[in-house]
Amino acid sequence: MSATPTSSPLLAIVSTQPTTIDGVIQIMQNLDNALASNDGLKWFNLLYLKVTQQVLNSPPQNGWQAPVWLARLDVIFANLYFAALADALSGKPIPSSWQALFEARQRTGIDRIQFALAGMNAHINHDLSLALLQIDNEMHQGFAAGTPEHQDYQHVNDLLEAVLPVALTFLATGILGELAQDTGKIGRMLAIWNVRVARDLAWDFAGTLQALPASFRPFLIRKGDLSTGALGRLLLASLQ
Repeated sequence: MSATPTSSPLLAIVSTQPTTIDGVIQIMQNLDNALASNDGLKWFNLLYLKVTQQVLNSPPQNGWQAPVWLARLDVIFANLYFAALADALSGKPIPSSWQALFEARQRTGIDRIQFALAGMNAHINHDLSLALLQIDNEMHQGFAAGTPEHQDYQHVNDLLEAVLPVALTFLATGILGELAQDTGKIGRMLAIWNVRVARDLAWDFAGTLQALPASFRPFLIRKGDLSTGALGRLLLASLQ
């Protein structure tokens, strides 16, 4: 997808990568303001904004166990989305995972929840393991179960599992001035794409990649990217 006059404002928004969660949220809000309601990217971006705010505002009862690690992971993770969008708008190659969503942005007959989950699929199934690898290179926390980092990661899983159906219902019915869409699809789509399973697989895949020589990683990442792109196209297909 090459940059066009209508995409230039979006490219300007994502040209500078944030370094804080507040900066991440601001960019998502700027994108939401700039994206038209007939642009499928708007609905993934809005879902991502809402769940990011929910995680920020819903710490565990005893607080986060590794707050510095979690905040840094959130920033690295979000920047992979912003970078993919910037590359798409600049006409650069992008992962198959993201291409599934970006090539369908203007397509009619696709519900908002389908765009939203196709974006979540790309971001979690492709980007999250890469973000985990990057933060491990920075902080060397490893990928063992039961660590403070893994406990926080699992708490985010709990939050997303609870919040995602509510947020998707809001996308389908709660946008002022928009026609209501089929909320019955939400259960069918979440049966195909489960956020907890996707995040757990990303954690395990990052551990697998970390244990391999660096020269072996691109092949596995590319293989996973292709399957994630195929799943994204399935999520964007009609699910009656």
